[in-house]
Amino acid sequence: MRSVSSLRVLAALDGADSFSAAADELGMSQSAVSQHVAALEQQVGLPLVQRGTRPVDVTVAGRVLAGHAAAVMARLEAAGLDLDELAGHHHRRLRVGGFPTALATFVPRALALLAIQSPDVTFTVVDDHLQGLVPRLLNRELDVALVFDDSAEHRLPGLDHGVELTSLFLDPYRLLVPRSHRLAARQGALSLADLGEETWVGGGPSSTWFQIVRGRCRAAGFEPRVGIASDDYLAVQAFVAAGLGIAVVPGLVASRRIAGVEVRALHDPAPTREVMVACPVDPFRPAAATTMVALLQRVTAGRASPG
Repeated sequence: MRSVSSLRVLAALDGADSFSAAADELGMSQSAVSQHVAALEQQVGLPLVQRGTRPVDVTVAGRVLAGHAAAVMARLEAAGLDLDELAGHHHRRLRVGGFPTALATFVPRALALLAIQSPDVTFTVVDDHLQGLVPRLLNRELDVALVFDDSAEHRLPGLDHGVELTSLFLDPYRLLVPRSHRLAARQGALSLADLGEETWVGGGPSSTWFQIVRGRCRAAGFEPRVGIASDDYLAVQAFVAAGLGIAVVPGLVASRRIAGVEVRALHDPAPTREVMVACPVDPFRPAAATTMVALLQRVTAGRASPG
């Protein structure tokens, strides 16, 4: 079995400027770092680090093993925190992850309530896109994560195992058009079919939020013609305001529109995402995580309910 200490060394080396920098971070000598790497290389039968390079050049095999090592370190840290809480230690920690629009809207209120209700809890917040949150949760780098998926067809990998989901609300998408656009004068809800000939401001190929839009457009009989792609919602709105296209974005985004943008509702079946809070499936869940789930339900209670 590979030494946990050696795995910790390799994880520290991945991205480090030098062996000495990794040694300083780990609180050990440079020769000890070299010995740990050499022992790992002998066990795996592959070179893990290219010597004599700055920053440290970790090989492909080294990066693969370092990724697993980081996951192992996260699980061990989580185990230590769980055992501390079971032993009755008063210092508690909560690691919360969320996608940008959740962190910009309802999550701060829940965290403020947590600080009042559980002042002994120290919390950290990780801002990440959905594709990064689920692996972090499964690796136990997070205790709670805000996630979303298509309300009609769940397709996000990782949410089908190892994760317990609590639905919070449905977030229907809204149409954004430039103030001077012909559709800005239309009253009432529009349909996706009205947008088939438009130039779109959309997300990139891996954008989960835009995959939901693209799927509904295809069901309506057309492929959205994306002229500009961005996963920065502020940039999406700025492009729309400049008259460079229309956009269909989650309601949380549309609720904070910028000048020059008009918001319109869409007829069903409009793109809709289900916003959920996810926790790892474990025999033990920190009390702070359970409290946070309840607070998230509380602060989102007035929004559209799932189902």
